[in-house]
Amino acid sequence: MTYSVEYNEPASVLVVDDSPDNLSLMSGLLKDEYRVKVANNGGRALKIAHSDRPPDLILLDVMMPGMDGYELCRQLKADSRSQDIPIIFLTARSEAADEQLGLELGAVDYITKPISPPIVMARVRNHLRLKSMADFLRDKNEFLKQEVKRRTREIMTIQEVTILALASLAETRDLTTGYHLRRTQLYVRALAIKLRTHPRFRDFLTEENINMLYKSAPLHDIGKVGIPDRILLKPGPLAPDEVEIMRTHTILGRNAIEHAEKTVGANLEFLRIAKEIVLFHQEKWDGTGYPEALSGDDIPVSARLMAVADVYDALTNRRSYKEALSHEEAVVIIMEGKGSHFDPDMVEAFSIINEEFRRIARKFSDLEEGGNQIPPEVDFLPLL
Repeated sequence: MTYSVEYNEPASVLVVDDSPDNLSLMSGLLKDEYRVKVANNGGRALKIAHSDRPPDLILLDVMMPGMDGYELCRQLKADSRSQDIPIIFLTARSEAADEQLGLELGAVDYITKPISPPIVMARVRNHLRLKSMADFLRDKNEFLKQEVKRRTREIMTIQEVTILALASLAETRDLTTGYHLRRTQLYVRALAIKLRTHPRFRDFLTEENINMLYKSAPLHDIGKVGIPDRILLKPGPLAPDEVEIMRTHTILGRNAIEHAEKTVGANLEFLRIAKEIVLFHQEKWDGTGYPEALSGDDIPVSARLMAVADVYDALTNRRSYKEALSHEEAVVIIMEGKGSHFDPDMVEAFSIINEEFRRIARKFSDLEEGGNQIPPEVDFLPLL
């Protein structure tokens, strides 16, 4: 006996025929092995096929008043609710052209009357077995697709938690930075979105890379964990030798990420952009930055974006060694850095969306007290 995969009970067969005698004949033939449903017209058959308990197979007559079997087959195959139900035509029309049409419409078999009961039962049984296997594979594929989605979401969450945990570790060393991580994260994304159609950047600024930029931006100062407190927390200007030590935070950060990758024995793609940002966000367009004095397009796009975001945030927020500048003053300084400190096209984009930077700065302004605490409502910001 063939069982329905979905309900774990004998499979159901819908017999569609306008003749009461034929319905009675087929019901009697099938009832010992299957749950039999009957319909004497196309409309009734559609209701049964589209119900909460659709049949596992349909035996369909061709010649019926109103909606004939061919039209019913068309409608069943055109509807997602019934398109996977196998249909066997059971008809007195025996011309080859009739059979060809039935099969082209999507029927799995074509039996001519008068029928041979053993042949009908064998074909019904075979097609129900095939459907059972197809249902199993379809359900299995759907399960696997959902499982892949679930695990992908899980991996992405692990990535985000890992990045934010590392970044937050660095930020705890400097209690004056407040919402610096969140603001720079949003500045980078806003600037990247503005530039994503620009001819120079559109190949790199895909949706995937913009999302990765957003996630990786908080790691830009991870290397600060290796800077001594006497320098990192110094309330005044740094001495020349202290400046040199502070500058090593870019290399320390990159090395920390690479060490983590070596520990797990893999180069992780989701950390590639993070390493670029960490190592090169202090480079300048004219080659006067550090640690490698790169210039122009040799500086990764990710690091150039981070440079604009980081400088704007540093200018507009108070530090132990300086007072905050106004948004207008910061815009002027960044505009003056066009072609020297910053990529000229990025400065142009910044000039267009600078009010968006202002809105982000106001929404996530540093608290007067409480250091770098981050309220629950901004713990997880939406991605693209």
